Amino acid sequence: MSTEIEETMKRIQSHRGVKGVLICNAQGVPIRSNLPEDEEQTYSALISSLASKAVSVVRTLDETDELTFFRLRSKKHEIMIAPDKEYLLVVIQDPNM
Repeated sequence: MSTEIEETMKRIQSHRGVKGVLICNAQGVPIRSNLPEDEEQTYSALISSLASKAVSVVRTLDETDELTFFRLRSKKHEIMIAPDKEYLLVVIQDPNM
């Protein structure tokens, strides 16, 4: 399984504009990342909190629905988040590339 994760991360990182890939557990603890440690900690804490709220919003709007993916875009970054029951996949990229 570890090899599959590494291959997936490399494939994602090879896309133009990708600055970082982060996998963290549902509690926001980083598991794998190619980010510097300080950024890894910051992104994992903030994004896991945001993802939890986003999941809650979708469930509140429709109990039968489930959040599968969401994207944030600013002038400097685009952050794509794929939440799962146990993990979060976060990809940070430059939206201008």
